[in-house]
Amino acid sequence: MSRVLLVEDNEMNRDMLGRRLARRGFEMLFAADGREALRACRAERPDLVLMDLSLPVMDGWEAIRRIKADPELKRTPVIALTAHAMPQEEASARAAGCDDFETKPIEFARLLEKIRKLLPRPSDA
Repeated sequence: MSRVLLVEDNEMNRDMLGRRLARRGFEMLFAADGREALRACRAERPDLVLMDLSLPVMDGWEAIRRIKADPELKRTPVIALTAHAMPQEEASARAAGCDDFETKPIEFARLLEKIRKLLPRPSDA
């Protein structure tokens, strides 16, 4: 079972998306800010991170940069989540190190496809 860390400060969004992904068979881990996300990545080693970019304490941009700078975490795929749909937002997120990008409100089927493309197949692990 793949482990997904959902980093989202909005409790309602975190709960709703987390439940939908859990129903699809993912083991869910949660963090409410970038600092918690870094701790969870180091301690729990998720297979993939869904990172909101607008977070308290440490924003998603900085958390992504730190994840990708850590030799033990840099291969962890990160999908940036944001309500800002401007083209430069995606370019900036990719420059920070994210592997993919999804705008809010989340189109669940599209996000699920992105997750599946980034997760290692059992034979790759």
